[in-house]
Amino acid sequence: MLEDRTLAGATPAPWPTAYPQGYAVVDVETTGLARDDRIISAAVYRLDARGEVEDHWYTLVNPERDPGPVWIHGLTSETLEGAPLFTDIAEEFAARLADRVLVAHNAVFDWQMIAREYARARREAPVRQRLCTIALSKELGLPLPNHKLESLAAHFGVVQRRAHHALDDARVLAEAFRPSLRAAAAGGVRLPLLECRPLTEWSDRPVPRQQSGGYGGYRASGWRPSRKRPACPHPNPGRYEAGGRLKQGMRVAFSGDTSTERELLEDRATEAGLHVATSLSRLTSLLVTNDPDSGTSKTAKARQYGTPVVDEAAFGQLLGDVEPADGA
Repeated sequence: MLEDRTLAGATPAPWPTAYPQGYAVVDVETTGLARDDRIISAAVYRLDARGEVEDHWYTLVNPERDPGPVWIHGLTSETLEGAPLFTDIAEEFAARLADRVLVAHNAVFDWQMIAREYARARREAPVRQRLCTIALSKELGLPLPNHKLESLAAHFGVVQRRAHHALDDARVLAEAFRPSLRAAAAGGVRLPLLECRPLTEWSDRPVPRQQSGGYGGYRASGWRPSRKRPACPHPNPGRYEAGGRLKQGMRVAFSGDTSTERELLEDRATEAGLHVATSLSRLTSLLVTNDPDSGTSKTAKARQYGTPVVDEAAFGQLLGDVEPADGA
C-alpha cells in the first residue's frame, strides 16, 4: 500500500465531517474527444471516505464504430468486436457510481463522455458531484512540473504500468488521490467539488467501421476527412490572461507535437466556442505548445508579439471552464 508521506509520523487530524462518504475514481478511454465520440473502455475504483480501496471494476465497450487513435489506447476493432455495448453495461456502471463523488483527472471530460453515453441510452448517470484531481493538486499547492497524471503519480511515488489503459490509469489515480485527500483533510482544505448535471443533448455523426489490419482505420496522418471549420460566432475578447479563464471567441493557435491528435484538440476548442487559428498574429489570444523553445514560426511570433503560451495539459484544464461570450 502506498505510504501517505504527507502525514507520515504525524498525529491524524479529525476527519472533516463535510467531506463525502465515498468516491468513484474513474477513467474512460474513448474514440476521440469530440461530442460524438464514444467510450471504448471504462474502469472504476470505489474508495471509502478516507480514500481506501473497496473494490475495482473494468470493462471494454463496443462503440459500434471506428475505435479511434489505436496508437494511444491499443484497442482495435478486432479487440472490441465481441465487447458489450454501453447499454449492456450501463446498469453495472451506474451501480459503481451511485452515491459517490466521481473523481477523475480532468474530470469534466470523463463526466461529459459518461453523461452522453447515458443520454444516448435514454438513462441518467447517478452522479451529482465530481472532483478533478488537477484542481485538487492546485488547491494543495503541489510542486508539479505540469498537470499530467504521470507527474501527479511521480510526486506520490506511484508506479504506472500501462498508460492509457483505463484500469491502470484508474489504479494510479486512486493511489495518488488517497494521499491528496488526506493532505487536504489535514490542512482543512475545502475539496473542489463541482455539480454534475445530466446531459440531454448529444451528437451522433456516422463514422464507418473500417478494416485496417488491426488499427481500426485510424491513422495519425489524418483520421477524418479534411474539412473547413465553421466561423466562430463570437467576437474576439482579447488575450488570455495567466491564471484567468478562457472566454468564447478567443483565438487559439497550436504548434508542435501533442499527445492527443491535433484535430481532436481543435474539435474540442471549437465546441467550447473558441476560434481555432491556423496562423499566429497580434490578434491571437493564446498559443498552445508543449515546446515553447522549439523555434517554430508560431513560437517565434508568440515571443515577438508577447502572446501568452500554455502547454497541452494546462489547455485541457482551461477547456473545462470556458467563460461564455458577452450576451451569450
